[in-house]
Amino acid sequence: MADIGEPKVRGPEKPLKKGEVALIKTLIKHPMESGLRKDKATGDTIPADYIEEVTAEYGGATVMKAKWSGAVSKNPFFSFYLKADKSGPVTVTWKDNKGTKWTEKAEIKVE
Repeated sequence: MADIGEPKVRGPEKPLKKGEVALIKTLIKHPMESGLRKDKATGDTIPADYIEEVTAEYGGATVMKAKWSGAVSKNPFFSFYLKADKSGPVTVTWKDNKGTKWTEKAEIKVE
């Protein structure tokens, strides 16, 4: 499938004060096929192709880890909060059941 990937990660646009909570928003293009659907034209089962793990790192530590399945919708949007204590990137990595990985970053600025 040609339209896979292109991850996006967004954090606060304005600098935060130390200890303030930041909302991180993520989006990735992915078909999220469960392996249970059939192609209407051929009747063949569409193979499973879904993101199975999402992790986020900030300040050298994993701050969020999610296990997903084929039950998550196509082109999943996901958001989470973290406590901002220093400036630096939030790095989000998506891994699908076929072993493909995508990584994207958003910079957090703390005053």
